[in-house]
Amino acid sequence: MIRKNVKNAVAFFFATVLLSSKLAAQPFAFITNQLDNTVSVVDTETNRVINTITVEGKPVGVAVNKNKSQVYISTPLREGFAVIDTQQMKVARFVPVNNGALGIATDIMGDRVFVADWYENNVSVYSTHTFKLLQVIAVGESPSGIVVSQDGRWLFVANRVSNSVSQISLNNLQVRKTVDTGKHPFGLSIDSIGERIYTANVESDDVTVIQVKGLRNIATVSVQSRPYATALALNDSRLFVTNQDDSTVSVIDTETLKEIAVIEVGEKPEGIATHPNDQYVYVANWLDSTVSVIDATALNVVETIQTGEGSRAFGQFFSQ
Repeated sequence: MIRKNVKNAVAFFFATVLLSSKLAAQPFAFITNQLDNTVSVVDTETNRVINTITVEGKPVGVAVNKNKSQVYISTPLREGFAVIDTQQMKVARFVPVNNGALGIATDIMGDRVFVADWYENNVSVYSTHTFKLLQVIAVGESPSGIVVSQDGRWLFVANRVSNSVSQISLNNLQVRKTVDTGKHPFGLSIDSIGERIYTANVESDDVTVIQVKGLRNIATVSVQSRPYATALALNDSRLFVTNQDDSTVSVIDTETLKEIAVIEVGEKPEGIATHPNDQYVYVANWLDSTVSVIDATALNVVETIQTGEGSRAFGQFFSQ
C-alpha cells in the first residue's frame, strides 16, 4: 500500500509539472466560436486545440489581459462579457453590459477593460480589479472594433454606421477627435509606434489609412470583397486583411500602400491576429469552423486548425 501511494504521489507530481510547463508554453490563441457557444484554446507551439471552454451568449470579441492571466469575451446575446481565468481555463465570472457588447480591449497595464456597445453607440469602461463600471463614453453609431495604442495614451473606436473612427484619451476618457473613413469600418489596427491606424471598411471594399498625428485620413487601399478585420506583421511592414465574401486575406505593403498578395484561406474569414513572434498570422474562418495559419514572409497558409462552430475571434486573441 505504501509503495502504491508513493507511486501515485510521483505520478501526481509529474502531472503537475507537465501542466505547469504546458501553461508556460504559451502563447495560446483564444478563438471564439459563436455558433456553439465555446472558446477554443489553441496551443500555438503545436497548433492544436488543447481545451474548449463553454461561454454562453454567442461569444464574439476577445481581449487578453496579460497582467492578470485573464481573457475577456464579449457575449452580445447574454448582454455582457465573460472573464476567463487562463490558469484554470474556465469562466471565472460574468459582467453585464448591454445586448450590443461587441468589440473589447484592455489598456496596456490591464487595469481597465473597454467594451464597444453596438446598439447604445458608446464605449463602457470597467475596472479589472472590481469589474465595476467606471464610465460610459459616447462615440459614433454602431461602434465595433477597438484598439489601444502601445504608449497607453489612446483608445481608437471604429464607428461602423457613422463611417468614422473616434480617438479617446485614456487620461480623461473623453473623445478627442473623430475622422472619416471608408464605408462601414469594422476591424482596425494601430502600428507599434502609434503612427498609423488601418481600418477594414466592409461596404467600400477598402482599407483607410489614418495618420494619428492630427488624426487625418491619408490614403485608401482597395482590397477584396467585404473586408472585416486587420492585423500587422513583420515589424508593421505588412498589413493582413480578412475578406469575408472572397474567403481570402489581402496583404498590403505598408510602405507603398499597395495590395501585394491575396491568400486563399477558409470560408468567410473574420477575426485575425498576429502571433507574438510577428511571423505567423492566424485567421478565424466562420463557415469552415477553422483557423488558417499564414506565414507572413512566404505569404501562404502553412496549417489549418479545426476549432468550434462559427469561429469568429474578433480582437487580439493571443495570450502573450
